[in-house]
Order: sequence, then structure tokens, then C-alpha cells
Amino acid sequence: MAIWDDVLTETDRTVFAAAGWGKRAGYGERPAIMVIDVNYNFCGDRAEPILDSIERWRYACGPEAWERGIPAIQDILEVARAKRLPVIYTTNPRRADGFDLGIWSLKSTRAEDEVDVMGHKGNEIVAEVAPRPDDLFIEKRKPSAFFGTPLVSHLTMMRADSLILTGTTTSGCVRASAVDALSNDFKVTIPHEAVFDRGEVSHKIALFDLHMKYVDVTDLDDVLTYMRGLPVGLFDDTYPPAAAAAERELL
Repeated sequence: MAIWDDVLTETDRTVFAAAGWGKRAGYGERPAIMVIDVNYNFCGDRAEPILDSIERWRYACGPEAWERGIPAIQDILEVARAKRLPVIYTTNPRRADGFDLGIWSLKSTRAEDEVDVMGHKGNEIVAEVAPRPDDLFIEKRKPSAFFGTPLVSHLTMMRADSLILTGTTTSGCVRASAVDALSNDFKVTIPHEAVFDRGEVSHKIALFDLHMKYVDVTDLDDVLTYMRGLPVGLFDDTYPPAAAAAERELL
């Protein structure tokens, strides 16, 4: 049973099946891992009821972050680092006046909250999945990790052909990044346990829509099995931190 089955109508199922959507595209051969916006803004600073968290962190996704998403991302990072795969983080700080968010700021009555202003703790990746010095870090101002950032050039330089997407929110920055990855001809796989949203329905429908038309949505076990089967050191010749990690292991 897919995670979205309980929110689809029979007509939905029939229409997408008749149109031939939902075929698995498959994994790539050289995947990079993306951790999208897993910062205190979106997670809050502890596991607590979502409305309590939103009082202090307006973007917060509540227990979905701490009880499901972050533990799944930890599992993925453990394998990725053992294989020396590139790990790419994003966060989205803004100017104090909000100018760099443009008209996006018009969509919230709390746009003036300071949790996402540059230098605020809200922009920090939560400690449980914090980046290491050798990881790549992208600061973005719009939903997609690709828009106005050097992400494509980084992936091209490393000769990555695919992405494992994790993070938040499923219906927002994850979805936007996934569609832009497809548009740049990178294969994408999303383990549904490793992405999260503040809304259950938006989480499920976003995953359904992504899987039907753009990328592969699967589960954590499937992704971990795939990653464990990859050779160690795929990026040693194209990503200097991977080569440096290989040298350290030889010492």
C-alpha cells in the first residue's frame, strides 16, 4: 500500500493508471544526497505538539520532523558517509527586511517573524543531522535548491547523475527541487520516511504527484539497500573531500 492510497479516489487511481503514469525510472549510478532545509525553522528545537512548536517557529512541522524524518535522514547519512557520497545541504536565510524573498513573503501573515533572518538559529541545520566541514552547503532564497544557486554546476563537476532527496517540506521545497532536478535531467528518488511536511494531506498528495509524473518515491529500506550496494569511493576522482576521506582511511 502506497502512503497516498488513503487520500485518493477511485477515479484518481483509474485515470493515472489509464494514462500510464507512475512507472519507476530507477536509480542512477552516481547519486548525491540532498538534505533540504532540515533547520530549526522547519523542525522546531524539540519534539512537541506541532501547534506548540509553531508558536515559536512558524515553519515548524512538529513531531513528523523529530519522530520520523530526522531518524530516517540519519540512517541515510550513515551509509552515504561510509560510501563517501557527496552530501548537499540547503537552508534559506533572508535579509531582515525580507526583500530577497520577493513576493513569497506576501503569502504569510507572519512573514516578519525573525526566525529565518540571516544569523538566526532558525537557519542552522539541526544538530542531529548537522553538516560536516566537507559537505556542500547551498543558501537559497526560493523553494527550489536549483533556483539561483550553483547546484547544477556542482553536480556537473562531480559527474553526479542522480539525487536522493530528503528534508522538508514535502509539498514545498522538496517538491520544487525534485521538479527542477528532473528538468535538469537528474534522476531523483525520495524515500517517503525521510521527507516531512506540516500537513498530512499535502505530504501525501505531493508524494503521489511527484511519483506519478516526475521522480521515484519509495521507502527507506529500498533506498538503503540500493546505497549499500554501491561501490565505495564513486566520487573520489571528482570530489576532493571524498578523495581526502579515502586518504585518511589509509593512514
